[in-house]
Amino acid sequence: MEKISKLLIGTNNKGKYKEIKALLPKYIKTHSTSEFKLKSPRENGLTFTENSIIKSKHFSKKTKLICLADDSGLEIDILDKSPGIYSARWGGKKGDFKKAIKRVYRELSNRDKNWKFKKVKARFICALSICYLDKKIVSVLGKVEGYISTKPKGKNGFGYDPIFIPKNKRKTFGEISSSRKYKIDHRFNAFKKIKRFL
Repeated sequence: MEKISKLLIGTNNKGKYKEIKALLPKYIKTHSTSEFKLKSPRENGLTFTENSIIKSKHFSKKTKLICLADDSGLEIDILDKSPGIYSARWGGKKGDFKKAIKRVYRELSNRDKNWKFKKVKARFICALSICYLDKKIVSVLGKVEGYISTKPKGKNGFGYDPIFIPKNKRKTFGEISSSRKYKIDHRFNAFKKIKRFL
């Protein structure tokens, strides 16, 4: 397979776009969905992988460019792996993550009043897929294990970053500088697997 020199990053999430762009080799010219004013497709897959393929195929067909798309989210074990693939939807129509974080805490308290005294296991998962028109080129999964912080901390990152403490660390993703976070998170772990296809 020849090297990819032009790539559409299939996301309308500015935080994700920035992070993916930072992880890509410098020789790849990246395009964003906003340049083409593209709306995201309906994500009706049942897994992160299915949803990332739906996105990369959709954006690739619309632009005739090779597209890399990500679907990612937070799984919390005592919530039966919720919010999972619905992570963004917990923020409502506007994707308000302050609202989504409040909901996480509400659900945790409903499930176990003493959750704050326990280590609540969670993980971020990221599925990355590269598609060209109707063909899937590659699809990979990356994860980072950790715990839920008893309160949101830090202003860095986006989404659920302020409430996620990666394993063996004391700070949340919201407190860690983005350059450090990019080297340990779920997207980086997925990227390590997809690199050889770029």
